[in-house]
Amino acid sequence: MFEFIRTHKRWMYGILLLLIIPSFVFVGMESYQSNDGGAGVATVDGQKITQQEWEDAQRRQIDQARQMMGEQFDQKLFETSEAKQAILNNLVAERAINAEINRAHMSVSDATLQKTIMDIQQFRLPDGGFDMEGYKAALAAQGMTPEMFDQRLRRDLAVQQLSGAIQATAFAPRSVANRLSDINDQEREVQEVLFPLSTYLPQVKVTDEMVKAYYDKNAQLFQIPEQVKAEYVVFDASTVEGQVQVTDAEVTDYYNKNLKNYTTPEQRSASHILITVSRDASAADQAAAKKKAEAVLAEVRANPDNFAAIAKANSQDPGSAQSGGDLGVVEKGLFVKSVEDSIYAMKEGETSGLVQSEFGWHIIKVTGIKPSTQRSLDDAKGDIAADLKKQKMSAKYTELAGVFSETAYDQSESLKPVADKLKLQIQTADNLTRTPNPALGDSPINNAKFLTALFGNDAIKNKRNTEAVEVAPSVLVSGRMVEFRPATKRPLAEVDAQIRQRVTLEEAGRLARAAGEAKLKAAKASGDATGFGAPVSVSRTKEPAINPTAAIAVLKADVTKLPAYVGVEVPGQGYGVYRVGKVSQPAQPDTARRKQESDQIGNLVGQQQMYDYVEALKAKAKVKINVRPNELGANTDEQ
Repeated sequence: MFEFIRTHKRWMYGILLLLIIPSFVFVGMESYQSNDGGAGVATVDGQKITQQEWEDAQRRQIDQARQMMGEQFDQKLFETSEAKQAILNNLVAERAINAEINRAHMSVSDATLQKTIMDIQQFRLPDGGFDMEGYKAALAAQGMTPEMFDQRLRRDLAVQQLSGAIQATAFAPRSVANRLSDINDQEREVQEVLFPLSTYLPQVKVTDEMVKAYYDKNAQLFQIPEQVKAEYVVFDASTVEGQVQVTDAEVTDYYNKNLKNYTTPEQRSASHILITVSRDASAADQAAAKKKAEAVLAEVRANPDNFAAIAKANSQDPGSAQSGGDLGVVEKGLFVKSVEDSIYAMKEGETSGLVQSEFGWHIIKVTGIKPSTQRSLDDAKGDIAADLKKQKMSAKYTELAGVFSETAYDQSESLKPVADKLKLQIQTADNLTRTPNPALGDSPINNAKFLTALFGNDAIKNKRNTEAVEVAPSVLVSGRMVEFRPATKRPLAEVDAQIRQRVTLEEAGRLARAAGEAKLKAAKASGDATGFGAPVSVSRTKEPAINPTAAIAVLKADVTKLPAYVGVEVPGQGYGVYRVGKVSQPAQPDTARRKQESDQIGNLVGQQQMYDYVEALKAKAKVKINVRPNELGANTDEQ
């Protein structure tokens, strides 16, 4: 049908459904790792995953995260060994799943593929049509053609079918769900007595000996890390912007060679009435459906102006029947062929005979025709010039990036040769450490890969240029150490006041704990509530009336015998002793929340089943990991 196949509506700009299976499936592959440098970064079912694929996948994930997170995006999160490992694990799992899909001969029909594309809301026009030009442009921006995207989407929909079939079988055992909900619902009546730090702070006398002992015992807290002062040069796309020009002749030539890109194809609006019947239905069912369709067709021909009302009363397409059978704008290549051919063969206002498709019998009416239009050269000139300039800049950047990398490496005693050759400015930065500094934000020199190179043995011992490091898409940096300062320890006098404050708090906490533990011991012996405050209710589903750390301890306490007592250090406050005097269940359970909890447990069971299934596929596919995450960037492919 035209409307009920709406299984995925979200568009991840550029590449849709990169991987349907949730990321939790693809963790914990350490047992597969080995160290074979000649077979790509990994092999799955004998097929290797190249380092280029690994790096490309990392770039895609970074780009997608940058678009989704905006100003909150932090690229350093994606440069950790854990992030790189997760991406490689995803690629491995994707290959294993694809191998299984091929073995199982799973497929997606053309109709489902077409409707999934048509349902991408970002390309729906105000009149209901599909923005084919915008769709192609979005794919082109990602280096894809519609044919390439069709192939990827068809595969990913098959993956979605596979994962959905497995997770759909998951459910939460009622006894387990009820038990967990009972635990969440449980309420404990609690009384508190707090031994605050403020009571004991005046009792603490910190001596010089205590300060020195703390300083010596916690030397790592007062360490100043090794630092460097460095020179560096940055080469990025903006460097080449003024070096490329686009002429009017080039714009005209491009326009003439790509006229189809500036032509909007004819669009037709249509309505239909659908009488459903499967192609593999019995002969009797097929005959009955055709008979009903013929009767409806006769009614339409007798009352052609009442097509919408007849469709609303008779059409079995749930998506369009209530709107009088309106299909909106029908683009060529995006609908079932038999229906599309009929629509484009008729004149405006004309009604078809019976048209058969895999969904059943259709009666179609063409409600509007929008002729093909062509964008003029003058109108398109600005966009073409911008696109051509971008292409030239990309080519120029690639050319000069090689010059940048080679010069920085070949003439490594100084950054001046590469700066002079490419007209770059040599900049200076001080107090750089091995780890990125949050205060420097997204500065090119605050990149973890660049800092690793800058603190490398060759850079420090020989003061040579670092290799060119790509710190962001189309951004290269090379640096050179000017001054190296080894790690040092801050003088005791400099941190004396800081240490005295810490020791005072620690000693006050020790005194509070001693007093609290004595109260706890006495309360357990007597069982009374002397000295405790008014009772409050504590549960897992309500905002706690006591400190959250204390609430966790109270809810973990053994309440098989009441009253129950528990003592806990309350961060920043002191030491608390808590008396649990009563345990109860609410008179009216929250049925909606319990249902939600049961569903969540079912989802967790489904996720575990999917995890187990993918692990089995990995084993079947004979997965082998040949590198570790910190080797990303080394050439592991066979030449």
